[in-house]
Amino acid sequence: MATLDHTPTETPVETLSAHGDRAAATRRGRHLEIFTLGWNLLEAVISIAAGWLAGSTALVGFGFDSLIESTSGAALLWRLQDGAKGEQRERRALQLVGVSFLLLAVWVGWEAGSALWWREIPQVSWVGIGLAAVSLVVMPVLARAKRRVAADLDSRALEADSRQTDMCAYLSAILLAGLGLNALFGWWWADPVAALAMVPILGHEGIEALRGETCGCQAG
Repeated sequence: MATLDHTPTETPVETLSAHGDRAAATRRGRHLEIFTLGWNLLEAVISIAAGWLAGSTALVGFGFDSLIESTSGAALLWRLQDGAKGEQRERRALQLVGVSFLLLAVWVGWEAGSALWWREIPQVSWVGIGLAAVSLVVMPVLARAKRRVAADLDSRALEADSRQTDMCAYLSAILLAGLGLNALFGWWWADPVAALAMVPILGHEGIEALRGETCGCQAG
C-alpha cells in the first residue's frame, strides 16, 4: 500500500514571494552601486580640481582614492547585473574589491609619505573642506544601506564593498581634520600622519576580501 509523503513543500506563492524579494534586493543593490559610482566620480573631479588649485597633495590624493574606489562599485554593479548570483561572478567581484582595497592602501601610503618627506603644505581649500564634510555624512548612510542589501542577498562581495564605503567615510574624516587643522592652526603634517594610520586598515580589508575569494565561499 502506498504511503503518503507529508513533507512540507514550498508553495508557488512562497516561491514567487522569495524570488520577488530577491529581485527587489538586487535592484536596490544596483541602484546603490550606480549611486556609488556617480558619487565617487563627482568626488574625484571636484577633489582633484580643488586640490590642484590649492596645491593640496592630500586633496588630490583623496580624488584619486575616489577613482580607485570606483573599481569596487563597478565590480559590484557587474556582480548584480540581471540579478546574477553565479559563484564565479561572486568570487571575481570579491577579488576585484580586495585588489581595489590594496591599491587604495598603496596610494594613501605613497601620498602621505611624500607629503611628510617633502613638507608639502596645502593651502586652505574651503571647497575641499565642504566636500569632505558632505562625504562624511553621505558615506556612512550608504554603507548601512549596502549592508542591508548584502544581508538580503547573502552577498559577501557587497558586504566587503560596504566596508570600503566605510573606509571612504574614515578618509573623509581624515581629510576634513587635515585641511581643517591646517586652515586653523597651520598644522600641515596632521593630514599625512592621520592618512598613514589608515594604511594598515585598508590593507587588512583588502587581504580579507581576497581570502574570501579563495576560501571556497559560496555565492550570494
